[in-house]
Amino acid sequence: MRINCKPLSVNLAWQGSRYKTKAYKEYEKKLLLMLPIIDVGKDKKLEIYFMFGFSNIQSDLDNPVKLLIDIFQKKYNFNDSYVWRLVVDKQKVQKGKEFIEFDIKILL
Repeated sequence: MRINCKPLSVNLAWQGSRYKTKAYKEYEKKLLLMLPIIDVGKDKKLEIYFMFGFSNIQSDLDNPVKLLIDIFQKKYNFNDSYVWRLVVDKQKVQKGKEFIEFDIKILL
């Protein structure tokens, strides 16, 4: 699946140690509306694949992962302790063409 949305950095997500920034609240709201409805299963071991399209090649690969997993938990009603494997890639894209691709699989 692909979402045409620039990944938000952890640095832009939090104020201090506990408070979500306005940018993160807007990002979360936007993604919760954009994410497709899927059933990831309850209490199943999960693998999540991410591909981030960054316009800045110096963007940290791991920076948006935690935010997205937290948003996925809210959307798909699972606990991130059930994420057993992450696969994360990045791709250089033109400014304005940023994206997030993902796949969630149940591990046997």
